[in-house]
Amino acid sequence: MAKRSFLIPGVDKRLLIKDSIKAMPDFTRRRFIAGGASLGALTLLTGCDVIDSSSAETMLAKVSKFNDAVQAWMFNPDALAPTFPESAITKPFPFNAYYDLDDAPDVDGADWKLEVRGLVDNKKSWTLDELYQLPQVTQITRHICVEGWSAIGSWTGTPLRDFLKLIGADTRAKYVWFQCADKDGYNSPLDMRSALHPQTQMTFKYANEILPRAYGFPMKIRVPTKLGFKNPKYVVSMEVTNEYKGGYWEDQGYNSFSGS
Repeated sequence: MAKRSFLIPGVDKRLLIKDSIKAMPDFTRRRFIAGGASLGALTLLTGCDVIDSSSAETMLAKVSKFNDAVQAWMFNPDALAPTFPESAITKPFPFNAYYDLDDAPDVDGADWKLEVRGLVDNKKSWTLDELYQLPQVTQITRHICVEGWSAIGSWTGTPLRDFLKLIGADTRAKYVWFQCADKDGYNSPLDMRSALHPQTQMTFKYANEILPRAYGFPMKIRVPTKLGFKNPKYVVSMEVTNEYKGGYWEDQGYNSFSGS
């Protein structure tokens, strides 16, 4: 079918692109602008004619998906994020969220259970005590926030790939999708190759102490190869799936892959 283009009289395509770029998250916008893509190149890449703000947003959404695909293609599952000595740990490690600490989930660890769903052999729920019995390792890695700051912390927990093996997860699936206890229903997908990365961790401790509420008690997913918003806290369930279910920030325009 031939591509249809209905240019609204008086609409400047370039201004539409500029306005749409302003609506992009800061990190995505910086990468987009740094790439220097022209209007013609974007039109060729996406197959979209820019005729109004809606078509401009459609074009940028396609660019975002293309960016995800390129990052996923470039990702080396054997390359490790840098690690640091204890002397490099940021003190205090900052609380980071889209809400104040007083509004952070206050989870009762005695009643909490990790729900396991999707393409796994064993769908039993796990208590915190059961998870604490699993072999754990410590990593001192850098958290990189999409807002431009970073901090180094010490995280202890079970490699996610070991847990996925334990529950008989189908590692040929595309995603592990996490849901959290945040009041807004925070959730985030993690591509399977990143889930199987040796540093991706089900974190139960910070600085050798039980994970504080500020950092995601009872469990966070630490992914040092990703930007901070891809490290979900207050996790209540995980699902192994081939379906892309979106995520809290992903649905607002942030790249889903978001490797740092």
